[in-house]
Amino acid sequence: MSKLNGTIFMPPVLTLIGIPGLESVQFWIGIPFCAMYIIALFGNSLLLVIIKSERSLHEPMYLFLAMLGVTDIALSTCILPKMLGIFWFHLPDIYFDACLFQMWLIHTFQSIESGILLAMALDRYVAICDPLRHASIFTHKLLTQIGVGVTLRAALLVAPCLILIKCRLKHFRTTVVSHSYCEHMAIVKLAAEDIRVNKIYGLFVAFTILGFDIIFITLSYIRIFITVFNLPQREARLKAFNTCIAHICVFLEFYLLGFFSFFTHRFGFHIPPYIHILLSNLYLLVPPLLNPIVYGVKTKQIRDRVSKVFHSKDSS
Repeated sequence: MSKLNGTIFMPPVLTLIGIPGLESVQFWIGIPFCAMYIIALFGNSLLLVIIKSERSLHEPMYLFLAMLGVTDIALSTCILPKMLGIFWFHLPDIYFDACLFQMWLIHTFQSIESGILLAMALDRYVAICDPLRHASIFTHKLLTQIGVGVTLRAALLVAPCLILIKCRLKHFRTTVVSHSYCEHMAIVKLAAEDIRVNKIYGLFVAFTILGFDIIFITLSYIRIFITVFNLPQREARLKAFNTCIAHICVFLEFYLLGFFSFFTHRFGFHIPPYIHILLSNLYLLVPPLLNPIVYGVKTKQIRDRVSKVFHSKDSS
């Protein structure tokens, strides 16, 4: 690592400081974060086992839920082990290339989750607005294509963020990252060079993926609500609406947290840094924690199967 005019040329190692301003209490913050991670792992793993073992759940809605569970496990596992290493064991250093890889994984899994939420909204749209064609449209082949498509879309659109940092930014003012994980803008802001291209491409990816998905999810639900409220029987309206409640909760939780974190990080100049970092951490940890709980509580088939699993353990 060489220094020139006060800048550092291609640093091999970066230092993650955790939550700036709260370093003295990071040990205690790590305890609820660890509990959230363990609950998220258990809840999503249980959901995957139930969906795999119960043939009646091998339907598009539940298979998309299984994809969401795998993504949630992967996303939380990308950040928690290193974060707890910083909070509990004072291991802040991370290789520059490993930091870029973590950044790519985090933003890729975030984008995959957004794509799966869009697919789930389209599934509910077809199931409610055109139920006779639902089985012929959402075949297992289409589900596989959707899974591959959202994964490739995320991986390929996020990859240039990594490449632009690696190829364009050579000189850095510091190697200290004011964050608890490797986030795109947190790394870009370390550079002593022009970062406009990196910032513009980061915004392009955010609005291309999240913006596109939110627009189509919103349009799907507007059409769903119109169809539901036009149903003649109150029982039919409640039944149709009930199939969407869990997805609406997950949709709001994911995007409201995401946009609040996104805009405070870029435009909330008067908000203390620790608020930015805590919001970013919660954005990545809360959805994996809540998703299996929301679907477990609001979906009767899953709720019944979970009850059956625990009752059989008690009886044995």
